[in-house]
Amino acid sequence: MQPVISVSNLVKTYASGFRALKGINLDIARGEIFALLGPNGAGKTTLINIICGIVNPSSGSVLVGGHHFIKDYRAARSLIGLVPQELHTDAFESVWATTSFSRLLFGKKPDPQFIEKVLRDLSLWDKKDSKIVTLSGGMKRRVMIAKALSHEPQILFLDEPTAGVDVTLRQDMWNLVRALRASGVTIILTTHYIEEAEEMADRIGVINGGELILVEEKAALMRKLGKKQITLHLQQRLEAIPEALTSDRLTIANNGMDLVYTYDTQAERTGITALLQGLSGAGIRFRDIETKQSSLEDIFVDVVRQDR
Repeated sequence: MQPVISVSNLVKTYASGFRALKGINLDIARGEIFALLGPNGAGKTTLINIICGIVNPSSGSVLVGGHHFIKDYRAARSLIGLVPQELHTDAFESVWATTSFSRLLFGKKPDPQFIEKVLRDLSLWDKKDSKIVTLSGGMKRRVMIAKALSHEPQILFLDEPTAGVDVTLRQDMWNLVRALRASGVTIILTTHYIEEAEEMADRIGVINGGELILVEEKAALMRKLGKKQITLHLQQRLEAIPEALTSDRLTIANNGMDLVYTYDTQAERTGITALLQGLSGAGIRFRDIETKQSSLEDIFVDVVRQDR
């Protein structure tokens, strides 16, 4: 199946000489949720802005729904809805007016019923006649999403969509994202809330220093790079690890009351059996065992650290 977005050898060098993107290649499948992660200044927003036609690349190309992003700009851009990181709204327009006008900008016929549905889905219906300047930051963020959805795009870019948004609004937004994906909309998001990517995304891309250093299905990534920890809660305080048990995977924690053992879930042998036998032989008794799987945030930090 042809990807809905295909990025080839994309490079962006600014007049200052700064290379924001260094040969990005990326295909995004129709109907997936793709999370693009990276530290500040990694190139996330530059990549999104080029795909959306806001910034011109130095070289390379992008196809959106089979349309060239420059040669067939109108067709490509009509498929995209963008919720930018910064809030840009017509402050003295009403919510209804600005959302309806955004639809007309893409050559769509007026459709009050559809605009009403979008506003209701975003819990904005009771604010439809309010001027945007009177809204809270979270509500303004919702208006940005409503504007992006007004022309019924097939692809939705969410650049830090929940920054500065309270927990309740954030949950509403992610419920909407799930509903959009179920209807066939492709979602590309950047977020600093890595737990959101862990919960929502089908695939994860990590960008650092203008280079795409990893693209992987989330489940495969968690299996491949995830580690597990076993924490042994000891019966008595341990001052030092016995020499026979010394290992770079075994550490003392919680003031000597815990032993923490880290192992690779993909390794042929975890070493747990040998560890327990060694503890028994050393006379170390424990009262409880706790296990923990690495989170996506742990993996992200490790990947970026290794790339430096």
